[in-house]
Amino acid sequence: MSFLIDTAYAATSGGGQSSPEGLWSSILMLGGFALVFYFLLWRPQSKRAKDHRELVTALAKGDEVITNGGMLGKIAKLTEQYATLTIASNVDITVQRSSISASLPKGTLKSIN
Repeated sequence: MSFLIDTAYAATSGGGQSSPEGLWSSILMLGGFALVFYFLLWRPQSKRAKDHRELVTALAKGDEVITNGGMLGKIAKLTEQYATLTIASNVDITVQRSSISASLPKGTLKSIN
């Protein structure tokens, strides 16, 4: 059956010695992967997290916001962990401050209704 698949033979070992060039190229490759990981994954994620922390701490009564679930509302009351949003006349909901995803410009809610 060897006429369809070539037979593979193991190479003889050269004594287990690796060349210094191979070591340096491996180290350079590993460093390159670390840089790519830093600039494409870790740095943008930490920047987004920092921006969200700043947004949550800067919230004030009367701000118009959107939650992660897509609810639009105006902040009626703030506590350390929660925000009460007015989403319609006489309709208030309480959400965690961390679930607020963006602050909207003033007058956005009036322009939508």
